[in-house]
Amino acid sequence: MKARGLVLLVSAVLLGSGLAGCTSSGGGSNSDLTCAYPAAGSAVKQVNPPSTDNVANTGTLKVTMHMDAGDVVMDFNRENAPCAVHSFESLANQQYFDDTSCHRLVPGFVLQCGDPSGTGRGGPGYSFNDELTGNETYPYGTVAMANAGANTNGSQFFIVIGDNVQLPASYTILGTVETDTMTVVEAIAAQGVDPADPSGIKPLEGGHIASVTLG
Repeated sequence: MKARGLVLLVSAVLLGSGLAGCTSSGGGSNSDLTCAYPAAGSAVKQVNPPSTDNVANTGTLKVTMHMDAGDVVMDFNRENAPCAVHSFESLANQQYFDDTSCHRLVPGFVLQCGDPSGTGRGGPGYSFNDELTGNETYPYGTVAMANAGANTNGSQFFIVIGDNVQLPASYTILGTVETDTMTVVEAIAAQGVDPADPSGIKPLEGGHIASVTLG
């Protein structure tokens, strides 16, 4: 899922196994994992980059998006994508996602959010590497990072709303939407896109995120 523009990746980027951009000196405890968040572009909303040391790599993070259409509850897997989850947690704690809107809807495919500018080109002013095994699949309800190519993750993410979405294993998976709140995402998708939007991709109604809370 390209974070900038509308072009979708049609072939997988060859990536090595393991977690790119994260290093651990030992057995994967919460105290020895480091992540890198180098500066990248201009931040559309001023935030500090996440801490780079002592990144948690076990357990889950519960995230609730309080949207106009209702609450969307997501469970993020720290073990699968510790650097991505750590970044999202940092952004949420700094209210980066508050008072923003999901900017892209492809019915039967994805709902994309996480850009305060609403253009699909905005980010937090830093990037981080992919966390991929090469065996990723994206079933219904998956939450994954959008990107503009390999190792260009920022703040944008997407929720899969199709049953048989075929994507290359190029998008770091944060976690999943809890099943009973996928009805909120479906309600947004059911409204379709805004006919007044020149790009033809913005959700018509319900895509505004009032706030994001953790835990």
